[in-house]
Amino acid sequence: AKDHGYPHELWTTRLLARHAREHGAAAGHGCLANLVQGTVCKILGQEEIKPHKVRYHLERRDAEFEQKMAEVLCVYREVQVLKKAAAKAKNKSNKSRKPVAIVSYDEKPGIQAIATTSPDLPPVPGTYATFSRDHEYQRHGTLSLLAGIDLLTGKVHALVKDRHRSREFIEFLKLLNAAYPAGTAIKMILDNHSAHISRETQAWLATQPAGRFAFTFTPKHGSWLNLIEGFFSKFARSVLRHIRVASKQELRQRIMLGIKDVNRHPVVHTWSYKLAEAA
Repeated sequence: AKDHGYPHELWTTRLLARHAREHGAAAGHGCLANLVQGTVCKILGQEEIKPHKVRYHLERRDAEFEQKMAEVLCVYREVQVLKKAAAKAKNKSNKSRKPVAIVSYDEKPGIQAIATTSPDLPPVPGTYATFSRDHEYQRHGTLSLLAGIDLLTGKVHALVKDRHRSREFIEFLKLLNAAYPAGTAIKMILDNHSAHISRETQAWLATQPAGRFAFTFTPKHGSWLNLIEGFFSKFARSVLRHIRVASKQELRQRIMLGIKDVNRHPVVHTWSYKLAEAA
């Protein structure tokens, strides 16, 4: 509609009928002089056209999307191979193979520290089925969860920080560096966030032994390829949903307690789609 001089972003059936009545004759369609809104609705309905609605899609802007996706899926394939090899060699010593850890990593920013202004009311049998909470709340800021899940063991490595810049990412890399023995190749699946490819990050990686860290980047708009996203979704539903805290420090403690609880019974995540199916 805006392309025809109207302030409206989209067409409404009323506006379409008016436009047709006012401009139909000039276009050689004099019969449109008496067009009504109901007729416009009927015509559009028959053709299943809804010009008053918008459906969003995601344009692929990464020319190397397929190649990067294949690289990520090859890492997941390596996970499966390593699991099978470990199962076969469970009772055998194999010192010829270099130890490998594969970690799916990402950040979950903007976790809000929200406090209640009055105590919650517990459920009352026969009266109130759920907890009752006052609508008013207080904000105490936000935190970022930096987490990586070991795809071979299911263990989650995590840090909770105020921000997620290069220095925080390097701190997480140091956490991984301390968690795995020297000589272990740490392969990471992660997105192309600026902190992951910054000069500061590259400078720190240059101080590490060759082959210690290897990054495989997901394509742009390809976060669904990263298994850590599934963990974040589950963690948000089970731990962060409805959470109320008195301070950011309490939120940090609660998050880390949640991570500790997850690691008591680690779940090994598995990529279940083949390359052709994912494409």
